[in-house]
Amino acid sequence: MLQILLLALIASFTTGLLLIRYAHLHARFSTDGDVTGVQKFHATPVPRIGGLPIMLGLIAGCALSGYLNTSVWVLLLLLSAFPAFAAGFIEDLTKKIGPLPRLLATFVAAALGYFLLGAGLARLSIPGVDQLLASYWWLSLLLTMVAVGGVAHAVNIIDGYNGLSGMVAVFIFLSIIYVCFKVHDIVLMSVCFAMVGAVLGFLFWNFPRGLIFAGDGGAYLIGFMIAEMSVLLVARNPAVSPWFPLLCVIYPVFETIFSIYRRKFLQGRAVGYPDALHLHQMIYKRMVLWMVGSKDARHLTQRNSMTSPYLWLLTSFSVVPAMLFWNHTWVLMLFCLLFVLGYLRLYRMIVRFKVPSWLVLRRDDS
Repeated sequence: MLQILLLALIASFTTGLLLIRYAHLHARFSTDGDVTGVQKFHATPVPRIGGLPIMLGLIAGCALSGYLNTSVWVLLLLLSAFPAFAAGFIEDLTKKIGPLPRLLATFVAAALGYFLLGAGLARLSIPGVDQLLASYWWLSLLLTMVAVGGVAHAVNIIDGYNGLSGMVAVFIFLSIIYVCFKVHDIVLMSVCFAMVGAVLGFLFWNFPRGLIFAGDGGAYLIGFMIAEMSVLLVARNPAVSPWFPLLCVIYPVFETIFSIYRRKFLQGRAVGYPDALHLHQMIYKRMVLWMVGSKDARHLTQRNSMTSPYLWLLTSFSVVPAMLFWNHTWVLMLFCLLFVLGYLRLYRMIVRFKVPSWLVLRRDDS
């Protein structure tokens, strides 16, 4: 497994290095030059095609996994992932692919996984629902498409600061690796190791310096792979509770649900209307008070990166219990509820300026 991780890491790291070194050759198409938008928190134009290093790292790792396990299964997995990655990557290059086409592309990717890999949600450990899913394959397919597409879109939503979504993904993949080890699913474990290596190779350049961004291609690829590994783990291993992966991804998923509620019912705006009120953005504005007011690019980048560890810590409160109770459905359900309540409590504290002082990072611009 270490060889797979290292090969994926080296491939991703090297591709990222080349993209940054020769950024002037592709800047016209790949650079995110908008530093003034409502959801923009970087100081200078930055290449946003970090999805390419992640994808190439995944391909390298999966190729080695297929060779070591003498299986072409990983090739079908890459084929399934391609629509999700391609739609996001084309958006990174053209800025002309809207959220709906990208979401539909992940639905297509999920459908490919369903038919090519048997990656379907056939149980949720909810009385009555499991019987329906087992009786009607099209219902299982529909649920799988919505779940996979939703997770991919959710990861894209939290991709707002250097290292944020990348490290959250690493935490989630490590938790899946642990459960794969417990149930002896070596093939899935090898793919997760490939993803960890690919993301870490990218993160070397992304955190803390922000030299390259994952972009929509990277975010949708990571989100799709998290969702697909989760669905496959549950489908292939009856001992694993379907609430294990849900608890792992509860942070990005509930961030998305709460954002829909906030925009639709509290603000009276369209669900897709962009704002700067996501939890990570509120933490940046009201808790990371480091060199506030400074226009120095170095200070802006450092403040950007200082936001991510808060969300890494938040993610650990879901991932660690998920690993400990991966086959105990009711305990996992309880932790999902506790996380949601904790999220809402934290958000309310930030909005009302009632965050404990020891959680606020301060340094004046002087």
